[in-house]
Amino acid sequence: MRKKIPDLSMALEGRFGDHHALMCRLHLDHIDHLEAMLGKLDAQIEEMMEPFRAAGGLLRTIPGIGPLAAAGVISEIGADVREYFPDAAHLASWTGLCPGNNESAGKHRPARRRKGNEHLQSLLVECAWSAVRHDGYLKSLYHRHVMRWGGYRSKLAKKKAIMVVAHAMIVIIWHVLATGKPYAELGDDYFDRRADPEREIARLTARLEAVSGRHVVLEEAA
Repeated sequence: MRKKIPDLSMALEGRFGDHHALMCRLHLDHIDHLEAMLGKLDAQIEEMMEPFRAAGGLLRTIPGIGPLAAAGVISEIGADVREYFPDAAHLASWTGLCPGNNESAGKHRPARRRKGNEHLQSLLVECAWSAVRHDGYLKSLYHRHVMRWGGYRSKLAKKKAIMVVAHAMIVIIWHVLATGKPYAELGDDYFDRRADPEREIARLTARLEAVSGRHVVLEEAA
């Protein structure tokens, strides 16, 4: 609200009597009451998470996951992830972040995301939005898929890309909890390091020929 202080000051110009003061005081008291309730809930969550301190610490090494998000993940899947989910694919499917499959007569068509644990889905989507604000593998993954599906001007492209990141995060969560090892950052140049130069040259050459309608001949640089 700090950016709106001038507008708020203008809005308060005019009559401000005892009734307005009373209503403001009631609103402020209500806010204080809500903050006190949230404080008590945070304290209870912290107390209940004490037996899972190690697992929570591992989850917090993943970009986009903080203390409350870690508590939310553990409350849904537990700390001993192998007990219920033998591998990351089972966990992703149960969460509903596993891509759907719509195949008919050998042709693949876009499919809706599978139904799953709605609480964990929404939590991981929020974590994904937080993760892509930080340089690293997850941000690079997001950028790669946004550009593949239409660029940053497309809301659909960004929505689909963030679901890819959320799926990647649930896979990372399984491996972190299953191995007991913290998240190892792959780096924002992960995809560049994995790219096959010859294959990339062929792809870009074919694209240039398709756009220009001309035959492209490559020569060695001097």
